[in-house]
Amino acid sequence: MAKYQPRDSFESPRFCGPRTFMRLPFIETVDQDMDFIITGIPFDSGQSFRTGARFGPEGIRDFSILLRPYNPEQDINLFDYISGVDYGDIPVVPGYIQDTYEKIEAGLTPVVEQGIVPIVLGGDHSITLGELRAIAKKHGPVALLQFDAHSDTWDSYFGKKYNHGTVMRRAIEEGLIDVERSLQIGMRGGLYGIEDLEDARQLGLDVYTTNQYKKAGVEKMLELIHQRIGSGPTFMSFDIDFLDPAFAPGTGTPEVSGASIDDALAFVRGLAGINFVGFDLVEVLPAYDHGQITAAAAANIVFEFITLIALQKRVQAGK
Repeated sequence: MAKYQPRDSFESPRFCGPRTFMRLPFIETVDQDMDFIITGIPFDSGQSFRTGARFGPEGIRDFSILLRPYNPEQDINLFDYISGVDYGDIPVVPGYIQDTYEKIEAGLTPVVEQGIVPIVLGGDHSITLGELRAIAKKHGPVALLQFDAHSDTWDSYFGKKYNHGTVMRRAIEEGLIDVERSLQIGMRGGLYGIEDLEDARQLGLDVYTTNQYKKAGVEKMLELIHQRIGSGPTFMSFDIDFLDPAFAPGTGTPEVSGASIDDALAFVRGLAGINFVGFDLVEVLPAYDHGQITAAAAANIVFEFITLIALQKRVQAGK
């Protein structure tokens, strides 16, 4: 039995108590009994269109109280194999992105150093740079698996080097990403020019548009993902705008003709066996989230992140 697991909803109704992810214990210190933490980074000063993703962690947590510990699609009771907590939010400095990066790195470093897998709720996509800085200190350059409508590899935006549209270029420049093992999936929407897409490929990333993945199919794409990533440490960054706005209206830069929630879940469920050392889910913007549709999608995708950790632990246990 896991030391840290969700509160029993047969004994305490879901609407009771503080909103933690999946009703996990709220603990802001790390110990050796933790396999993963959920933490929020409520920063949205890197957004370029709609703002409000600072309330994303709160919105995702609020819906996540409906999640249950057994995953029937993967046939596993998560907390038979893993232990995890809601770590609360990492403090940010609204309007000051580089100061916030320092806080993110400082906040996640003790987690990563203990071998605990951080699962981050954003916040806009700019936060990923701070996460990768902390992760790379322990693991070195990691493979990036990015589900996103945008490559986030611009050199600058409004003349500024740090925002949610430049984050992956900065991470590559800093040597945080092993580009030869990395993929971006889901690119779509209008561009300022073909270079917006080609820049990511020239940086060494393997890039697939939404149309390309739909033509190939999820199963074929999963084969390509596993082949490219291999067995090394990997970070998954999931921008909720990978989904079509019908499934995720609450996001900062929505693009039509995206993925269904069925495909998104099939992708994540098909990633068992990859050595994930960190995850984030970003760009949930509750002010545009009608009836918690986006929060529901986000919470369930994060549930599948946790499942991947549990599946890996089950394999390690030889069960």
